[in-house]
Amino acid sequence: MRRREFITLLGGAAVVWPLAARAQQPMPVIGFVSGSSREMAADRPAAFRRGLSQGGFVEGQNVAVEYHWLDGQYDQASSLMADFVRRQVAMIATPGSDVAARAAKAATATIPIVFGVAQDPVKLGLVASLNRPGGNATGVNFFLGELVAKRLGLLHQLVPKAVRIAVLVNPGAPQNAETTVRDISEAAPALGLQVRVLKASTSSEIEAAFATLAHEPADALFISNDGFFATRRLQIAILATRQGIPTAATDREPVEVGGLMGYGTDVVDMYRLVGVSAGQILNGAKPAELPVVQSTKFEFSINLITAKALGLTVPPSLLAGADVVIE
Repeated sequence: MRRREFITLLGGAAVVWPLAARAQQPMPVIGFVSGSSREMAADRPAAFRRGLSQGGFVEGQNVAVEYHWLDGQYDQASSLMADFVRRQVAMIATPGSDVAARAAKAATATIPIVFGVAQDPVKLGLVASLNRPGGNATGVNFFLGELVAKRLGLLHQLVPKAVRIAVLVNPGAPQNAETTVRDISEAAPALGLQVRVLKASTSSEIEAAFATLAHEPADALFISNDGFFATRRLQIAILATRQGIPTAATDREPVEVGGLMGYGTDVVDMYRLVGVSAGQILNGAKPAELPVVQSTKFEFSINLITAKALGLTVPPSLLAGADVVIE
């Protein structure tokens, strides 16, 4: 049965750890680095902890987690990893940040790394293969890159008269930006869509991108998967609302603050899966032999209030297929 949540704008049991058996061992420390912000991701650390608990680990009792939030400022990743290596943490976890995962891999070949990445981890240089990672890293591949065509198709169904699609990418995460542009450029012709790329890696550059759209209008805005844009979701929603531009994002948070739609992997569940892998490694599994997990849960979100304001009629088939409906 499909899960659905109705949201208004106003508004696994933990495994008991055998402490006595490990009382003499020091508490392992996990260095946790997310590309998003603490403010927007309150449910994600909890999901990571749920995953850890499946291996018998409870934060504060037999494992410590140091949380770091890049808030889209990716240039901080390397210094964080260097500090982890200097202190010899037990593990580095990088859920939801390709940049942080690559920085961790560049910093150490010995400390276990558990990642959650949108791109192919083989192409990112994190593992030798999905089934046999072969090094000190393993984790979760959550396919947001592969879902670009699907998200574009859903946007086209919601805004059938759209022809000119602006694509917002972050040059600060070049590999992700290049993949998004490539995938959307390949998918657009079949839908009769024209693509224009806009770049932004700061709040002022987001303002500039929308200023460009004010002079050279687009029929819709496709927002690439990027932690920086997730942290600026309210700014983007306000600017898009002022200009009457429908937006398509990767998850529910931008939709909750006024974006039209989101489609992508269930990111909260991805954090849980990263926690599960982390627990397995703390229990003795070797990253080199622990297969990369592939996400299988996806989430489609629609904001009916925004659709009405834009004069759009949501097809009943899309509404029936939505996991999250904001009304």
